[in-house]
Amino acid sequence: MKRFLLILILLSISSHATVEDQGGGMGLSEADILSGPYETDLPGYLPSPCYGPSDCLSVYVSLAGSGSSKEKGYLTQGKSLEFLISVKNKASKEVTATLGISSQKCPLEWFSWLEESLVIPAGGTRSKSLLVSADTNAAAGSYDFTVDATSICCKSNSERGEFRVQALDYASETAISGSGQFRLNKNVRSMNSGVKSTKDIQFRGSVDALVKNEYLVDGSKGKNPNFEAQDAVDNYNAIYPGDALIGTESFKSSAVFGGVGAKLQESYDLMQMEFESQSFNLHQTGSLKKSAEFKTADNFTGFYMIDAKQAIPGQRNMAEREEYLGSFEISRRIVFRNEDKSEQRCTGVACDEVQKKDEPRPLPMPCFSGSCKKFTESLNAFSESAR
Repeated sequence: MKRFLLILILLSISSHATVEDQGGGMGLSEADILSGPYETDLPGYLPSPCYGPSDCLSVYVSLAGSGSSKEKGYLTQGKSLEFLISVKNKASKEVTATLGISSQKCPLEWFSWLEESLVIPAGGTRSKSLLVSADTNAAAGSYDFTVDATSICCKSNSERGEFRVQALDYASETAISGSGQFRLNKNVRSMNSGVKSTKDIQFRGSVDALVKNEYLVDGSKGKNPNFEAQDAVDNYNAIYPGDALIGTESFKSSAVFGGVGAKLQESYDLMQMEFESQSFNLHQTGSLKKSAEFKTADNFTGFYMIDAKQAIPGQRNMAEREEYLGSFEISRRIVFRNEDKSEQRCTGVACDEVQKKDEPRPLPMPCFSGSCKKFTESLNAFSESAR
């Protein structure tokens, strides 16, 4: 028994000496760390958060406003068209989608933005407005652009937007600023658009800005007007006794030639005009055919008169007249329409003769001279376009 205890004591002393020897020395791992940098084996690529982008985004391009795309997809030179870009998130979590615009036909300056971001919840849809503005030198014809969307682990289909640019048949833009004397006379008449516009304006005094613009598009399509007038005045003042801003402006669209049967005339003799913002749009063709709209907002001191009439033989006759003398701020809007109220036609053999009687017939040739034939052909063409 004593011998066994002695052996245990000797083994314990030997083990204690070994531990002290290791504690006084330096371990292998510590020596390696101090002797040089620790190197690890890293993979040659970083792991991707997803194995591949999935088609979890859907892009839709549509024209803003009511009506069919065929009616809305037209704009004239210098005008804008609004599109709605919608993106649907089909994934099970929220994503931040980046929208991109590209085109091989349109200058990039036509677009109000080229890249935008949308935060879309899971299963939700978000939309962004896009304005496309054709410059005044844009060539007439069809144009298109492409929209796509991307996000982390998500991609989309590419959706295309299309529109057509119509060239202006006539454009007149006037903008002046200064003091002194000025006179303007304009006379526009178009049988194809059924409009007659006259302006006779003169002033003596000072003005920060005076704008008189007119645009004409024969055979306009969509919601673009055939004739458009834009007027603006900013801070006109008479300087000397006898100075004034005097003018007479009139717009006429005769029902005899297929127009809205409206006539509007303005007359004014002003000593001061703080501002004027005015527009007149006539739609002879297109989706808003046979309609006209006059809008004005003015602040002035002096005399101002509006005389508006509409006469459609056998249907209606309306007239209104307003006169102002003093200092006023006014806002006016007048809408004229001459919509076709043709009865629904029946179908079948029994109705064929009735339909033939209702259809307009070309005017007979009243003479045989070249000028007379040309006039009759033009009148027949106008009657056909006004249907």
